[in-house]
Amino acid sequence: MTLYRHGIACTALLLPFIAHSAMPKSEILLAKPNTEYGLQVSRITSGDSYNNQPLLTNKGIYFTQEVQTLAHSQTDLAFYSFDDQQTYNLTNSPVSEYSATLTPKGDALSAIVVEADGKQKLWQYPLNIELPPSRIFEWIEPVGYHAWGIDNDLVMFILGEPHTLQYTKVAAAKGQVVAQNIGRTLTFNDSLAAFTFTYTKNAENWLASYAPNSQMVTDLFRLPDSVQDYTFKNDNTVIYALNNRIYQRSLSTPENVSQWLDLTPYCSTQITRLSYNNEQLAFVCRK
Repeated sequence: MTLYRHGIACTALLLPFIAHSAMPKSEILLAKPNTEYGLQVSRITSGDSYNNQPLLTNKGIYFTQEVQTLAHSQTDLAFYSFDDQQTYNLTNSPVSEYSATLTPKGDALSAIVVEADGKQKLWQYPLNIELPPSRIFEWIEPVGYHAWGIDNDLVMFILGEPHTLQYTKVAAAKGQVVAQNIGRTLTFNDSLAAFTFTYTKNAENWLASYAPNSQMVTDLFRLPDSVQDYTFKNDNTVIYALNNRIYQRSLSTPENVSQWLDLTPYCSTQITRLSYNNEQLAFVCRK
C-alpha cells in the first residue's frame, strides 16, 4: 500500500482488494460558531460517498473516507489540512481502516483495520512515515471503536451479542468487560479521570462513565433514545444532535438542556458523528 501522510508518500506491499457492500453516503462539515460574522459552516468533503468519523485537531481533520474501485468499496484514513485546504489519503491501502484517533503521545494514529481475513483489530500508524504501521493487540478482536486514557490504557467497543465495553492497558493486552449493550461513542474525560460511553439499561439510553482507578461504572444522565453520538465542548459540557440541531447540557446540572446550534440550513437530514476542538465543530451529515 502507499501511505500518504500530510502529502508525503512512501510505498509498501500491495495486498488483494477486499469487497464491501455499498456504504451510506455522508459528508463532513465544519462549523465555526463564534466568527466575527457569526456562525460559519464549510464543507470538508463531498456527499457522494461515505465520509465519516471526523477527528478535529488544531492542524486539520482526520476522517474515514470511502474509496471505490470498479466493483469494490473500502475505506481509508484521510486528513484534511487547514494549511492548504487539501485532503490527503493517509493509508491508501487495499484493506479498510476506520475510527482514527491520536495515541496519547500524539505521535501516531490508532485505528481499526479490517484485515485480509476479515478480522477487525487495532493498529497504529506512526506520523513519522519512516516507521511502519503495526498491530497494537494481536488477539483482541473484533474491535469497533476505541478511546485512549492517560496511563497507556484504553477502552474498546468489542462487537458481539451483546456489544461490550472492554478496558485494558497496552502492557496487559487482555480486555476486561466493564459494560454491555453499549453505543459507539467512547471518550476520556480528564476531570472525571474516567472514560465515558452510552449504554442501554432497563430499555433506557444512558450516558455513563467508567473510572479505571475504582473500576466503577457511574450513570451520568439519560439521553434521548436515538442519541449514540456525542462529544464534549469542555470536561463539563456534553453536546449531541437531534436530527439537525445541536443540544448541550452539563454534567453538573444535566436537567438543564439547551439548543446550541441550528444546523438545518447546512444539513436537511440527520447529523451523526461530532468532534469539537478549539471552538470548532466537525459534524457528519447523513445523505
